[in-house]
Amino acid sequence: MCEKTSENFPSTTAEFASLPTLTVAPKQVMRGFGILAQVGDILARFGRNSLIIGGDSSLSVTLSRLQPALAAQQIVTHPGSYRPDCSEASLARLMAAVERHQADFIIGTGGGKSLDMAKLVAHRCNLPVVTIPSSAATCAAWTALSNIYSDRGAFLYDVPLDGGCPDLLILDYELIATAPKRTLVAGIGDAIAKWYEASVSSGHSEQTLLVAAVQQARVLRDILLQKSAAAVEQPGSEVWREVVDATVLLAGAIGGLGGAQCRTVGAHAVHNGLTHVDPEHHTLHGEKVAYGILVQLRLEEMVQNNQLAATARQQLLKFYGEIGLPATLDDLGLENITLKDLKGAAEISCGPNSDIHRLPFPVVPDQLLAAMVSTTATVERLGNSQSVERVGSFPKE
Repeated sequence: MCEKTSENFPSTTAEFASLPTLTVAPKQVMRGFGILAQVGDILARFGRNSLIIGGDSSLSVTLSRLQPALAAQQIVTHPGSYRPDCSEASLARLMAAVERHQADFIIGTGGGKSLDMAKLVAHRCNLPVVTIPSSAATCAAWTALSNIYSDRGAFLYDVPLDGGCPDLLILDYELIATAPKRTLVAGIGDAIAKWYEASVSSGHSEQTLLVAAVQQARVLRDILLQKSAAAVEQPGSEVWREVVDATVLLAGAIGGLGGAQCRTVGAHAVHNGLTHVDPEHHTLHGEKVAYGILVQLRLEEMVQNNQLAATARQQLLKFYGEIGLPATLDDLGLENITLKDLKGAAEISCGPNSDIHRLPFPVVPDQLLAAMVSTTATVERLGNSQSVERVGSFPKE
């Protein structure tokens, strides 16, 4: 018989309230080559009637591999598209589809937006959700979080989800290998941001779990710096699998263990602003985030005169060149952006609820704008020990 005692425990709810709730997620992870053919009995535990959410391409490629396992367990699947975006309108339509089909559980497949939509639909409908990423472009298959965009793809806000969401993550390397190489490169950009964001926002913390998350982010960075170049050229290889695990799984685990401040800081804030000025969405999430890392490091140089940030930026510029990540606005396809639009993106990135305010110093739009146009700035040492920075130019009005 267990003896009840209050000794050595906080006596008020206020003391508990000071500790953040962690949604480490997911409940279970399955990995392997061709594993989708073997998951029918696992999926049957959630029910016999599912709504599978994705884009046209991801629905096709995933269902072609998953359908035999579903049929063997007599699981009926109703496809639903998240298009035009992971937006409030798509959410309402897919929630209506859940009611119409009387779905027992949700399956999400594809990239970050389709997975975010599947998780949010399941969350709102109080149903189990299974995530099946079709690329290694983000860690969305892992995280208990959904980002909401406008129908045109402009970032609006994020929604924290219940712990244990997703209920199951299925990582089929054979499926991931069908995605374009560019998606893995973008995933590397998104994942490596964990170190540069977590270290600046939480590197000073003495809280055990934050220390662990920051150190895991350091390990993640080192894995990616050492193995990415080989991985992107050898899809399906052991080193490729290790990098896929890093971008999809380890990156998600860091955010789950460390919380919001270890997930998104300056780099993601820059991404969020850029989604409002790139209506054609020429670039992937991780490509914008990768550029955002350089902007954040540039801010640390300019505002704090941080020479370690300058060194890190130069290291990343070399790394980006090796694997094909964007380093400038031109690389993002925004070579014709106007100064007005760029100022607008900077203002959104510096909004009152922006992740950029997790930086250890205040940032205003003019400072961010200056950093955004000088991500490739070099420092040339002169004979009198002075230095001059070679920076980019501002767009035209």
